[in-house]
Amino acid sequence: MILIDDGSTDDSSAVVEELKDKRIRLVREPVSAGLAIRLNQAVRLSKGEFIARMDADDVCFPERLAQQVGRLRRDPSLDLVGCGAVVFNSDRELIGELPVGLTHEDIVARRFVGFPLPHPTWCGRAAWFRQNPYDSKPTYAEDHELLLRTLHASNFAGLDSVLLGYRQDRLNLRKILPGRAALAQSFWRYGIQRGQLSSALRGMAGQLLKGAVDLITIGIGINQPMQKTRLNPVRGSTILQWNSLQEMLRARIPPIDG
Repeated sequence: MILIDDGSTDDSSAVVEELKDKRIRLVREPVSAGLAIRLNQAVRLSKGEFIARMDADDVCFPERLAQQVGRLRRDPSLDLVGCGAVVFNSDRELIGELPVGLTHEDIVARRFVGFPLPHPTWCGRAAWFRQNPYDSKPTYAEDHELLLRTLHASNFAGLDSVLLGYRQDRLNLRKILPGRAALAQSFWRYGIQRGQLSSALRGMAGQLLKGAVDLITIGIGINQPMQKTRLNPVRGSTILQWNSLQEMLRARIPPIDG
C-alpha cells in the first residue's frame, strides 16, 4: 500500500506511522502538487500487477479489492474497473449512491456529459496506468480527461456492488467551477481530434449551464438538495453493509503482523 502525503498540515502521516505496518509505504512530500501529479507518482512507485486508488477520507469496503481484481483476472480484455460508491458526510450519515455504468458502452455513452465511473473506485491494470498517465492541467477533471482520451483504445467496466464510501459534506464551488471549465476544454480538444465539434460544443454549453445552476443554487444555500439530485437513493443492502463496516471500524481492529 502506497500512501502519499501531499503536503498536508495535519497529523495524517503520524497516524499512519503509528500503525507500524510493513505493508504500508508512506511517502511524505513537503509541498502540495495536486492529485494528478501524485497519482502518477504512485503509479511509478508501484510494483504490482493492479492499481486501486482512493482518497484519504474514503472508506474501502473489505470486499472491494477481491471483487475488482477478480473481475480483471476473469476478463483479460478489461483495463479499468470501477464500482458503486455511497456518499456520506462528516457525521457518517449516508446521502446517496454515485451512479456507475456496468459496461464500456454504458460508461462512454454520454461522454460529452460525463462518465458514470466514480474516480475513487478505480482499479485497473498497472500497465494501463503507466501507458496512460494523468494530465495535471485539467484541475478537478483529470479523471474525465483520462477516460475521454483513452476510451477508443481501452475497455472499461463497473461493478454494481457498493464497495467504497465517498465522503462529501457539501458541493464546493471552488472545485466544481474549475472542474467544469477543464472538462469543457477537454470536450473541445476531443471534438477537434475526432471530428465531433457539434457534440463537443453541446457538451461545453452543458457544462456552462450546469456551472450557472451550481453558482445560483449553492450561492443561495440549497446545497444539500442539489447534492441529492446527483445521486441515486441508498439501497437497503448498502445501509446494512455500511452499518456493519462502521462497527468494524469502531472495534479498531489491529493491523496484521507480517
